Amino acid sequence: MVTGLNGPRGVAANGSKIVYSLGDGSVYEAWAYGTNKGIKKLGTVPGGFPPAVDTDRWGTTYALTGAGGEPGQPLPPGSATLFKLRPGKSPVKVADIAKYQLKDPDPYNLADEPTESNPFGVATLRDGTVLVSDAANNDLLRVWPNGKIKTVARLKPRVVKAPAEFGGQLMPAEAVATSVTVGSDGYYYVGELRGFPATAGTSEIWRIKPGSVNAVCDPLKPNKGSCQRYADGYTSIVDLAAGPHGTIAVVELAKATWLAAEPPGTPAIGSLFLQYPGKHHKAGYKKELAKGKLVLPAGAAINRYGDVFVSSPLFGPGAIYRIK
Repeated sequence: MVTGLNGPRGVAANGSKIVYSLGDGSVYEAWAYGTNKGIKKLGTVPGGFPPAVDTDRWGTTYALTGAGGEPGQPLPPGSATLFKLRPGKSPVKVADIAKYQLKDPDPYNLADEPTESNPFGVATLRDGTVLVSDAANNDLLRVWPNGKIKTVARLKPRVVKAPAEFGGQLMPAEAVATSVTVGSDGYYYVGELRGFPATAGTSEIWRIKPGSVNAVCDPLKPNKGSCQRYADGYTSIVDLAAGPHGTIAVVELAKATWLAAEPPGTPAIGSLFLQYPGKHHKAGYKKELAKGKLVLPAGAAINRYGDVFVSSPLFGPGAIYRIK
């Protein structure tokens, strides 16, 4: 597909084209078929980490910057911000996510500041608004073109069993809402990384009713309210991408969880699954794509033809691959 990339992460599909982001904050568009064809730069947002990206039905691309900088330190300018990109022009700031979170603290916070913000996932809606999942504030936001923001849902911590190296006891772990996509059914789907102790198999995908405000995604009541558990048993989810007929691509950063120590010289192998819908608005069977071949995959997209694209690895030389 597109090769020779430094730290590829975000991927979005736009008809016969794809949009992707790199570690220096730059965002590009390319043809989805053929290698390194039709590449066009859409813009650059503040660096430090490759932004999440999505493109709406009118072809407008949004880039979402994360926290950047060192944990606990003031955010660098342009961090935790949603931008709109226009080819040949400077990025347009749509909303300061970190500023909003200062007045919207996480009531279920377990570590660091409850007002901490690290926006990590972005998805456009058909009405021109944009969804943002915040991995530090553990919530889903909806952003309007004029910068107005509302909290759609909050993800509560989950009690997990810590790995043996951390004592093996039961303990609460934050959701870490890394990803969001809009399913073919119009519902919002949010994926979790799972905070410390990062126990494998405890990352959930939540299904949220469109138009929700202040919904609660509760692992103890997973089938109640406007936010309900869709799938369970995943590990370290970093991106979701919706496709035709209810399918969702699920990207796991590392099979052994993001916190697991890899043997020296061993690449951290991640996973890409195609999750199919089941009955009663729950996940059905899933199929792993490119099994064992993806090192630290970071982003995915599915176009209207059902082709799946994935970025790998998140750090260092990489590429955008067409899997299906």
